[in-house]
Amino acid sequence: MTPEELLDLVLSRTRDQNRWRLRETINLIASENVMSPLALKAYTSDFMHRYAEGKPFKRYYQGTRYIDELEVATSEYIAGALGAVGVELRATSGTIANAAVFRVLGGPGDKAVIAPVQAGAHVSHTKFGTLGALGIEQVDLPYDEENMNVDVDKAVKIIEEVKPKFAVLGGSVYLFPHPVREIAEAVHSVGGKLVYDAAHVFGLIYGGAWRNPLEHGADAMTASTHKTFPGPQGGLIAFTDKDLYKRVSKTIFPWFVSNHHLHRIPATAITAIEMTIYGKEYAENTVSNARALAEELAAQGFKVLGEHLGYTKSHQVLVDVREQGGGAKAAKLLEEANIIVNKNLLPWDPPSAVKDPSGLRLGVQEMTRFGMGRDEMKAIAEFMARVLIKGEDPGKVRREVAEFRSEFTKVHYALEGDVETILDMVH
Repeated sequence: MTPEELLDLVLSRTRDQNRWRLRETINLIASENVMSPLALKAYTSDFMHRYAEGKPFKRYYQGTRYIDELEVATSEYIAGALGAVGVELRATSGTIANAAVFRVLGGPGDKAVIAPVQAGAHVSHTKFGTLGALGIEQVDLPYDEENMNVDVDKAVKIIEEVKPKFAVLGGSVYLFPHPVREIAEAVHSVGGKLVYDAAHVFGLIYGGAWRNPLEHGADAMTASTHKTFPGPQGGLIAFTDKDLYKRVSKTIFPWFVSNHHLHRIPATAITAIEMTIYGKEYAENTVSNARALAEELAAQGFKVLGEHLGYTKSHQVLVDVREQGGGAKAAKLLEEANIIVNKNLLPWDPPSAVKDPSGLRLGVQEMTRFGMGRDEMKAIAEFMARVLIKGEDPGKVRREVAEFRSEFTKVHYALEGDVETILDMVH
């Protein structure tokens, strides 16, 4: 390939991606979102070219005076919003945030109890991911099938028996809040700590639509800054344990992070301000939309998990599509119709089914960010039913989906206008 051919490919595919994903598709990937234009502008600053190893005002590089000030101010602002004693922003992802905390709390041969995979544990919590890489032994907490959650009574007994260094709740596929207070009390009673992985629900927590685990006994909360919290891709850690905050902050560099991608910081700050102003409405509408989508999917004939519990209290919806050919086939057909979802293991699936699981995981946070509401959730469910239940040609549906999506291209719940107007809104 010549330089000219590669350049043409880069420009054309970037243009195609922007048009397709931002103007023509219904994106229901539960781990994605979009920044506001103002946050995006801050993201594409000179900070993206620079290094700042170490802690603010104690860097190993010169030329960091402005990012030092911004990083401290953003940390303090978010800590104040969460009721935390400190916030660490240097984790470049939720998984790196988990790794930094896990490594400080445990070492090779130590034990950690985690929410079972059925209740939403992320791979980083397991022996197949970060926990295993650190040599920490995974002990699963029991699963309560009826409540689709951790079985509290049995979990407490296991914690008392195992005496783990730490417990992990939260995760990547869960519809209902985990029992933070009960598990925190149990793990604290044996001298351990509780880590809550809020990667998926951080924006819902920030907006008050999901209980704040820091208020219910969690010692540390790890998070992603780009899922229900609609900022740049990255991670953070919030603490209620000041000693743990200091220990993690001293070791995240150089163990897990060198340069922490400085352009994330101003974009994260702007997103935090937007979530202060609009977060409550955004979070409430996201949860309402998820429930509306679940209800309409069920009405269309899909098997939606959690009906007896109200389907969902998060941004996520889980659908059993075994009757529609399984998760892999269903996700592919929907993509042909410009509806982007991901196949996902459901509680009864063995790990070996990961390539073709029973279900789909849907998330409505990005479409909510683009201004969709309950009526649009009904339309989305109808599109999905036409493809997967009625067997209509995905190509035909794709054209209608693109037309439907073309009406929803503006980012909502976001700062806009000139600087003076924005400052007036903030103050």
